[in-house]
Amino acid sequence: MSQPATEEYRKDLSARHINMIAIGGAIGVGLFLGSGKALHQVGPGLILIYAIAGVMIFFVMRALGELLMYRPVSGSFAEYAGEFVGPWARFAVGWGYWLVWIVTGMAEITAVGKYFQFWFPTVPQWIPALGALVLLSAVNLIAVKLFGEFEFWFALIKVLAILGLIVLAAAILVFGFSDLGPTASLSNIWDNGGLFPNGLASSLLAFQIVMFAFVGVEMVGQTASESKNPQKVLPRAINSVMWRILIFYVGALIALTALVPWFQFPAEVSPFVHAFTLIGIPAAAGVVNFVVTTAALSSCNSGIYSTGRMLRTLSEDGQAPRSVGQLSGRAVPARAIAVTFCAMLIGVVLNYLVPEQAFTYITSASTAGAIFTWGMILIAHIGYRRKVARGELPNGPFRMPFAPVSNYIVLAFLAFVVVLLAFDEETRIALYITPILAIAIAIGYVAARKRSSDPVPARK
Repeated sequence: MSQPATEEYRKDLSARHINMIAIGGAIGVGLFLGSGKALHQVGPGLILIYAIAGVMIFFVMRALGELLMYRPVSGSFAEYAGEFVGPWARFAVGWGYWLVWIVTGMAEITAVGKYFQFWFPTVPQWIPALGALVLLSAVNLIAVKLFGEFEFWFALIKVLAILGLIVLAAAILVFGFSDLGPTASLSNIWDNGGLFPNGLASSLLAFQIVMFAFVGVEMVGQTASESKNPQKVLPRAINSVMWRILIFYVGALIALTALVPWFQFPAEVSPFVHAFTLIGIPAAAGVVNFVVTTAALSSCNSGIYSTGRMLRTLSEDGQAPRSVGQLSGRAVPARAIAVTFCAMLIGVVLNYLVPEQAFTYITSASTAGAIFTWGMILIAHIGYRRKVARGELPNGPFRMPFAPVSNYIVLAFLAFVVVLLAFDEETRIALYITPILAIAIAIGYVAARKRSSDPVPARK
């Protein structure tokens, strides 16, 4: 039985849930699957590219963190865009972010299909993709605490796997055991053509793949209204972004490229699975494949959670049908999750029609949408700081470092990544899709304004 849309979410996400959601959001299929293509394209310099992108994402998260401490709210960045940029920004960010997670969810179930073929190569890719979508939608419909538990264990598996890889790589480098022992060396990072053996210009194109790996890191902001102690838990989770990137991305890539020369990683195979196979432990490759499958499931799980909450926020603002925002008796936005499920079915269709190109097409579109969301967070933060400077709002304790200069630097970097999308035939599709989506969102905003002339109140 449905509850009124005004009913509050239950604060069932504990500190351990929030911390693992933050970690899980930053470790997804982009690292485990996408880094194979990027490593083949760039070489060891991918380590530096991940580090640069990670610094930029850290500043985005600090901007979001300062806004969250000002007003922890359901809908987070869409609400802040509406308050500090304008009503149109609330609509554009809300629907844009919903679309980002729809296509990201499609990418994750695509990865599930690919990984499943490691064990069952004759099974069509779309079948496990559909199964994953059905399972995770059911989890999100039951209760937010169950979502939190699933995400906690999914994220823990990813963390332990990456730490295990780093420890094993260090042991091989020191003691020289396994089939890779005689050739494993830190010198593999720079001895095989240098950091950028294919040239710096072509390597820059990998920023698109790298930025996709970070899609989802901002999702911790969506948990504010269901966290037991957001003022304490969220700053800790956000501040941990930098060390998470250093350990889980930079550390993992150093381990991989020290064990195996970069040119030996096939573009179409997870570098984690490939490295463990070369070590000479075939069973370990199966274990790693299980880990990366859970990584994809984790990110899709987060996507269903996030899109359901964002769609309910839009409904409460009168920017989506009111009926979509109703909570179920379990205090979850069941109708919004059902809409998300139907939209993600498009990913299953793509896996059926174009299984080989599905991942690249989807990640390109997702990256463009995520860049827009991150950019709007930075712009909203600039608006917030201006109001603080004028004395209209109180100065919070969780300040973004070097603002507003850091805001403009990161915005320029994001614009640079968008330009890079045009130089790759496969990623260029994002630039074709984006204007179409922008026009659709603009038409939707005009239609929504015609339905209601009343201003949308700020959510408390």
